[in-house]
Amino acid sequence: MTFSQQKRMSYYLLLAPGLLLFASIIIFPVAYSLSLSFTSFGGYGKPAFIGLENYVKILGDEVFLHSLRNNLLIVAVSVFGQIPLGFLLAFLLHRKMVRNGNFYQTMIFLPITISPVVVALLWNQIFSSSGMVVAIIRNLTDQPQYVMKIFENRQMAIYPILFVLLWMHTGTYMIIFFANLQKMTPSLLEAAQIDGASESQMLGRIILPGMVGTIATTAIFAISGSLKAFDLIYSMTGGGPAHFTEVIAIYMYINTFKYYKYGFGSAASMIIVLLAVGLILILQYVSRKFERRFE
Repeated sequence: MTFSQQKRMSYYLLLAPGLLLFASIIIFPVAYSLSLSFTSFGGYGKPAFIGLENYVKILGDEVFLHSLRNNLLIVAVSVFGQIPLGFLLAFLLHRKMVRNGNFYQTMIFLPITISPVVVALLWNQIFSSSGMVVAIIRNLTDQPQYVMKIFENRQMAIYPILFVLLWMHTGTYMIIFFANLQKMTPSLLEAAQIDGASESQMLGRIILPGMVGTIATTAIFAISGSLKAFDLIYSMTGGGPAHFTEVIAIYMYINTFKYYKYGFGSAASMIIVLLAVGLILILQYVSRKFERRFE
C-alpha cells in the first residue's frame, strides 16, 4: 500500500465513527419515517402500504392548512422580526449608544434562559381575562366590562403567541450578532469615523456587508426552530381553541400519539422536513446573491 493510499485510508477510518453516528441519529430516523408515511401503520401489526393516501388527506385537511399558515407566520416573525431586532439591539450595545449596556444585554437575553413552560404560564396570566393586558385596555378605553376575544378569532388567535416568541428569542440573536460585531477590526470603524462616516453609513457600508454570512446562519436557525415550534405553544394553548393556534408539530403529535395514526403522523413530519429544506435552499440562494453583491 502506497503512502497516499494509507493517508486516504486513515481519513476514512477517522470519518467512519462520525458518519455512523450521523447515520444512526439523522439518516435512519428520517428514512424510517419516510417509509412509514406510505403506510397505514397504527402502532401494531404489519404496516400496510397505501401509497400517497396520507399525503393527500393531509394536504386536503383544513386543520393542517391552518397549522401550516401558523408555522409560516412564526417563520416570518423569526426571520423578519427576531433577527432584525436582535441585530439592531446588538448594534446599539456594540456602539455604546445606550448607558448600562451590560444590564440591558442581560435583561434582553434572560427570557431564553427560562423554561418554555414557565414562560407559557406567565404569559397566559398576562393575557387572561383578569390579566395585565385586559386591565390596560379597560383603563385606556374606559370600558370596565371589556373582555379579550382575540383567542376566539381564528385568524388572530396566533398573534399573542407570535409576540411571546418575539420576546423570548430575540435575545439569542442579539448575543450572536453582538459576539460577531466584537470580532470586527476596530481600526476599520475608527478610520471610517475619521473620514467623516456617520453611524448609518458605517452600518450600511461596513458592518452589514461583513455580517451577511452571520445573518444567513441565524436565518437558518430561525427557520428550523420555527418549523419545529411545539413546547411553548402546546403549554400556552395546546393548539386550541378549536385548532386556532395549532402548528404542524402539534398536528403531528395529536394524530400520532392521541389517535395512533403513526403513518399519518410520519407523513406530516416529512412535510416539515421538506418545507425546512425548501426554505433553507431559498435562503442560501438569496444569501449567495447578497455575498456576490458585497464582494
